[in-house]
Amino acid sequence: MPKYMFQASYTAEGAKGVVSEGGSARRAAVEKAIAALGGRLESFYFAFGAIDAMVIADLPDNVAAAAIGLAVGQSGRAAPRTVVLLTPEEIDQAAKKVPAYRPPGG
Repeated sequence: MPKYMFQASYTAEGAKGVVSEGGSARRAAVEKAIAALGGRLESFYFAFGAIDAMVIADLPDNVAAAAIGLAVGQSGRAAPRTVVLLTPEEIDQAAKKVPAYRPPGG
């Protein structure tokens, strides 16, 4: 199953919600949302800096990942960023493919 990293920056309202409900409740809510789409939560962390929360999850496909991103974004309580993660073996496969690419001005 493809693996995704979700990063979220909370708005003031989102941060208030985390403080009110607690970190464990936020993790449980995210885990439930991922499971509802046929996925599995691998890890959930809170962080300092520009990113307030980071989630790594296995999801069936990009559509499921986009659904998570849309749900988080439309809540207005966090700004999401979704990153598709690749295994070293997938990079090995990609390195063997030769696209017909021409760089700009080349």
